[in-house]
Amino acid sequence: MPWTIRPIQPHDRSAVAAVIRTVMPEFGAVGPGFAINDPEVDDMYVAYMRPRSAYFVLELDGRIAGGGGIAPLEGGSADTCELRKMYVLPEARGLGLGRAMLTRCLEAAVQHGFRYVYLETLGTMTAARRLYEAFGFEPRPTPLGATGHFGCDAWFVKDLDVTAGG
Repeated sequence: MPWTIRPIQPHDRSAVAAVIRTVMPEFGAVGPGFAINDPEVDDMYVAYMRPRSAYFVLELDGRIAGGGGIAPLEGGSADTCELRKMYVLPEARGLGLGRAMLTRCLEAAVQHGFRYVYLETLGTMTAARRLYEAFGFEPRPTPLGATGHFGCDAWFVKDLDVTAGG
């Protein structure tokens, strides 16, 4: 199965929104306080054209099967970005593509000069949590910033400074 990860393009809008709206309900993330309700879901291309932001799509067999990005953490310090809206469709899981997407997002965070990467997730997203922990993300007891995603119940931070073990 040929796959690629590339920057989002304008023609990807509806496919990326469909991925987000397919995966989030799978984990019960549909009510208030979840990213599925963010206005940017309908136009991820424009949302990630902001400074120090990047969004990537995963193409599997010529079809959008996932996405993920980084952006400055709303209400956070200038050295912290948020890993945002990283989702992979069920048929693309277990192939190492989430690992590849996370790697690409972390590379973008370094390129944009961030020191820390923060993320919010759900306790029920066990495979995602294992992936984050394998990449050195440390659990936090409370959320950071002002994302508005009060439905999330698990928070992680990664220090990107290699001299600090990141």
